Amino acid sequence: MSNSLFAPRSVAIIGASQSPGKVGHALLHNLIKGGFQGQIVPVNPKADELLGLPCYRTLLDYDNPVDLSVIAVPTRFVKDAVQQSIDAKAKGIIVITAGFKEVDQAGAELEAEITDLCRSRGVRLMGPNCLGLINTEHQLNASFATQLPAPGAVSVISQSGALCTAILDWAESRHLGLAKLISVGNKADLNEIDFLKALADDDQTKVIIGYLESISSGDRFIKVAESVARKKPVVILKAGASKAGGKAASSHTGSLVGTDLAYGAAFVRAGVIRAVAFEGLLDYAKALAMQPLPRGDRVAIITNAGGPGIMAADAVELSGMHVAVLERATARALKAKLPAAASVGNPIDVLGDADPERYAAALNAAQEDDSVDAIVVLLTPQAMTNPTETAHAIAKTLRGEKPVLAAFMGGKEVLPGRDELVTYGLPDYPSPERAVAALKAMVDYSTWKRRPPRVVTRFPVNRRRVERILSRYDRLGQTQVGEVDAKEILRAYDFHVPAGRLVKDVDRAVEVAQQIGFPVAMKIVSPDIIHKSDMGGVKLNLATIGEVADAFDLMTLRIGRQLPQARIHGVYLEKMASRGVEVIIGMTRDLQFGPMLMFGLGGIFVEVMKDVTFHLAPITADEALQMLRATKSYAMLEGVRGREKVDLSAIAGGLQRISQLVSDFEQITELDINPFIVGAEHTEPVVADARITLSAREPNHD
Repeated sequence: MSNSLFAPRSVAIIGASQSPGKVGHALLHNLIKGGFQGQIVPVNPKADELLGLPCYRTLLDYDNPVDLSVIAVPTRFVKDAVQQSIDAKAKGIIVITAGFKEVDQAGAELEAEITDLCRSRGVRLMGPNCLGLINTEHQLNASFATQLPAPGAVSVISQSGALCTAILDWAESRHLGLAKLISVGNKADLNEIDFLKALADDDQTKVIIGYLESISSGDRFIKVAESVARKKPVVILKAGASKAGGKAASSHTGSLVGTDLAYGAAFVRAGVIRAVAFEGLLDYAKALAMQPLPRGDRVAIITNAGGPGIMAADAVELSGMHVAVLERATARALKAKLPAAASVGNPIDVLGDADPERYAAALNAAQEDDSVDAIVVLLTPQAMTNPTETAHAIAKTLRGEKPVLAAFMGGKEVLPGRDELVTYGLPDYPSPERAVAALKAMVDYSTWKRRPPRVVTRFPVNRRRVERILSRYDRLGQTQVGEVDAKEILRAYDFHVPAGRLVKDVDRAVEVAQQIGFPVAMKIVSPDIIHKSDMGGVKLNLATIGEVADAFDLMTLRIGRQLPQARIHGVYLEKMASRGVEVIIGMTRDLQFGPMLMFGLGGIFVEVMKDVTFHLAPITADEALQMLRATKSYAMLEGVRGREKVDLSAIAGGLQRISQLVSDFEQITELDINPFIVGAEHTEPVVADARITLSAREPNHD
């Protein structure tokens, strides 16, 4: 992206106005007031002069080329203004005007026309329907926001202009400087991916934060965001849901995943820090901009009151971080500096009458301790407390090696102290929980940056067998792969599937049952019956010839009556799998981000508690194990209360093989192995049931 947007030498305002309250007036006023040092070119056919500057009837009346053209005219005049800008050699155009695809089809068509016009001439278009752009380094306020923020290290990308103004107001109230503020609007041309790439190479920007309602290209976003996150933190608040999340799903995996989960998985892969609320977006930005990244997750807590210290300790543990166990030398150092009644464990309680020197002593000791990776300092306003002096003492004690976050709790009593903290570059929070949440975001990002290189294992498989099966379904135009073929596909990718046969009459059922050995499972096979159990199409633990014969006759009779139009191919007889822990592994293909793998413990953990995790394919062995650990039921897999530990590597291997399968065959849109029965370590996991859905295609009658 050229300097025409971020550092133009000249800016034209088409639609500049002499009427306060008009967007065109605000744009011109902001450029002048912000101290922009380049040439400002107001354009208005009804004025000769605006705010002390010569005004032009059209941009073509201005004799020199312009770098950036900002357009704020009624919608019907925008296309002409864009053409004027191109003719004036502008390389960047910002269309502030609304009334395009966000309104109706006619607006969408007009937006497409101006976008094509810009692209045909190599001009980059920002907007339409946006607030504009701010670059504090260049003293450029090409927006209709009321204030130019102080220069800083945080840059903002937002799909909402209103949220931009809220961020500006918040930044001013907390004395936080910004580098760039970018309102992308309708993203007709330039989008969040373009600006992420630009900000990655921007020396002024240390942290990128964003508010997005949609992402233009899932695949490309992941690649670019991952590249940017290696250089600097990216924090995004994602709101809204795309139409992709509304599709009907036939598998458990497909029904459990939603658009929001897809974005979450994409952000995890790319190293993007996700904020779930507006306050989190800003809280994380402060911490990442002001403090170094932690080397680990062991947290020391310093407090002048017991209750807040407990709150902070709870928040640390609940987040998955650890309350640090302080070294003995630290305890000795604290005892030498603090009153006898003070607690020298963790939390370190400096007592309610603590003066600034006590806080400094505690902070110094915590910074010295090698078992501490990060520090949270709490203060409550008690009679003897001096928040401002305490903030000053804390700031003087900082070494800059470990992150230190502060939570001065209260209102007007602590506000001067909080302002003092910001002055010294210390992130401040109104509660322990918010400070800990910001620290957790830092820890997760630091862990992601230190991760080993991603190595995706490729297993030796029989792709030809899968190609033959899927080609048959393609020719027939069928999308539901029956259990028999689904298991054949999984066998080709080296999953262990119990011996089984498809049978079409009771005599053959009895014969096959004797061949494979009792007990057996019996399942109806029909492309018209997806959920077999719901229709009485599954019988388990059939232990005798008589049970097999009776089950066959009863199953085929009942289903024939309930679903007379259903195509019945027969029943599948299969050797019952040995006992073990039932888990579900699967995949659903998101329209934005591609195949998403799913893992969860079977039964109520999936059906009722929705205790599942998702990850984008392709997946590494480490990422597969992370999926297991991310579930609340992970402890059951590890073995608790006398339960035997299951083979975690076998589950991880299954996820990796599914990842390879669905990466090899893009026509697979959904896949479930449910249940996947896993035993103790070094035992073979078993595919007890499987279902595959393919993308819909027209039947091939050639």
